[in-house]
Amino acid sequence: MHIFMAVLVMLGLIGVSNVVNRFLPMIPVPLIQIALGALLAMLPSGVHLELEPELFFVLFIAPLLYNDGKHTPRDELWRLRAPILMMAVGLVFVTVFAVGFAIHWMIPSIPLPAAFGLAAILSPTDAVAVSSLAGRLHLPKSLMRLLEGEALMNDASGLVAFKFAIAAAVTGVFSLPKASFSFLVISVGGLLFGAALAFLIIGLRKLLRRFGMEDVTIHMLIQLLTPFMLYLTAEHLGVSGILAAVAGGIVHAVEDDRSRTHSSYNQLSVSQLSTVSSSTWSVILFILNGLVFVILGLQIPDVSITVIRNPLLNNLHMFGYAAAIFAMLLALRFFWTLIFTRVGKGSSKKDPVSLKILLMTSVSGVRGAVTLAGAFSIPLVLNDGTPFPERDLIIFLAAVVILLSLLLASLFLPLLARRKDASLGQAKLEEAQIMVLTATVQAIRHESTEENEAAASSVIADYRQWIGQAENKISSGKARLDKGVEIQLRLAALNTERQFAQSELDEGRITPEQADMFFRMLDQMEVLMANPVRMWKVMLKLFFRRLKHPFPRKAGLDRFAGKRKDIEAVRKLKLKSSEVALQSLLAQNGTAVHKEERSAVISHYREVLERFNRVSAVARRNDRSFHEQRKELHGFAIQAERNAVQVMFETGELSREAASELRRRIKAREAVLLEQDEMA
Repeated sequence: MHIFMAVLVMLGLIGVSNVVNRFLPMIPVPLIQIALGALLAMLPSGVHLELEPELFFVLFIAPLLYNDGKHTPRDELWRLRAPILMMAVGLVFVTVFAVGFAIHWMIPSIPLPAAFGLAAILSPTDAVAVSSLAGRLHLPKSLMRLLEGEALMNDASGLVAFKFAIAAAVTGVFSLPKASFSFLVISVGGLLFGAALAFLIIGLRKLLRRFGMEDVTIHMLIQLLTPFMLYLTAEHLGVSGILAAVAGGIVHAVEDDRSRTHSSYNQLSVSQLSTVSSSTWSVILFILNGLVFVILGLQIPDVSITVIRNPLLNNLHMFGYAAAIFAMLLALRFFWTLIFTRVGKGSSKKDPVSLKILLMTSVSGVRGAVTLAGAFSIPLVLNDGTPFPERDLIIFLAAVVILLSLLLASLFLPLLARRKDASLGQAKLEEAQIMVLTATVQAIRHESTEENEAAASSVIADYRQWIGQAENKISSGKARLDKGVEIQLRLAALNTERQFAQSELDEGRITPEQADMFFRMLDQMEVLMANPVRMWKVMLKLFFRRLKHPFPRKAGLDRFAGKRKDIEAVRKLKLKSSEVALQSLLAQNGTAVHKEERSAVISHYREVLERFNRVSAVARRNDRSFHEQRKELHGFAIQAERNAVQVMFETGELSREAASELRRRIKAREAVLLEQDEMA
């Protein structure tokens, strides 16, 4: 029951981490998850989950690397095979010897074989961490493929080197020729066995199809079991389970490509399986990725406390050693990449790799949960029964290096990956606006059904008009408007409408209930146009206004749903007030001050009147369900816009300023749609 509750809590933390990232997108999700895991472990009644390395590798690493092998472009992996092998194999062994000797020299209490083991387990980069950190950055495509390929391969080379080093520390026996031959057997054997077993699994699925078993659920179950079968069987035979999982993923990717065009397959079943597989794996990977870092966070407090409370160790020195080890890893990675790009076969004297790319490659060498899981697999005692020397310190150093690599990448990768045009100009901003609106149109189409087809077409027509306006702005090259001035003019126009409605009420042309409906609509629009800084001022103003002029008990809009007479009266009032506000703006348009901003507000009111009349005519020709469907689609569309902006911001396509400007425009569109919906 304890484990079950712990898993539930960790799954909840995964959800919390993604919510926090929505509000703090500058902090990568892995760091948030590690922090939440650490906080959970430090609570008096917190979760304390002992890390089982073997279970961790089979439960997390095998399916994650299988999926990476399945989705990493094979042509890119083959094109970059030389640099990938140099980073995944060459750099690993250089790191083992160079950093291993340095660790033993700095901390003589760590024997040389154990120092080699620590260096070996620190050498692999973490594919999950790299993908999570790079997800919202514009890393060069070739660099991203290099990092992915390196992370796929160096887990195996690092873990194999680690096992030999720890075996030497435990037994006191080591043979370099034997270790080199064993490494080749384990690595090549893992790749070959993984590919062979993957072909057998594919053959089994084909055999099931020949027997007429097209059940998507059965084939999906086989897919889910595949990475575990690959890893466990390979490890049982003494070859690399990690490379077997990677090879199996690549083979299945090739077969999936063939199955989409092969005539012997039931195309409908293949399509259904592809859809179910994509959805299922997306959920599984989301959970596994999150659990990896939450579990990592859970281990850090216990690991740190064990070393910090040790009276024989100087805490300041221990953190200094960890920082020195990380600096060596960073420098070694930088110079190894520099040497390879300058003297390697693929180097180019005409177009050398820039310093920026070298720095990005170095900083991207993020260590993760594989490193900590490997460190925890160090045995407690040697063959003679004595405790393994400095085991706790080795685990502590590995944990600190992981945190340092994550923090450095989180801080400097966004700076290094920042593009010169990150702060979008007006034309670029309009292009981003078109992308958001186009994505919203596609979302509305997916939401369209036979029942709401007419309403969906009407909403899409509105968005098509907004897309056309953005395209016109690009072609005309309009000057950048002062948005603060434009909002002030919009608020002044709303006040003109409010004064007109008050005069209509005073003269008895509208009833108090109709005036309340109209004033509430204007209040909602005013709140929508208020920026976060002055939002509290607007809310206070509305509060005190309600104290002076409280709504009748039946002022809620839903209570007027059946009073078509009142709604029609408010619609006519809105048309008249908009015309009055437009005339007031036109009278002031001759002044030279803020002419462009005033013209934008005038265009807005003309657009409102045109669309308002068109929608009113359509609404009168259709039944009430048309209006309800259109109102529902408006809410869906606005949320789709916000989602599109958030995705573009998280992937680095938008700067913070550009995203804020697009969100401000969404609020303005929301106000326009609110006018239409309340008056329909």
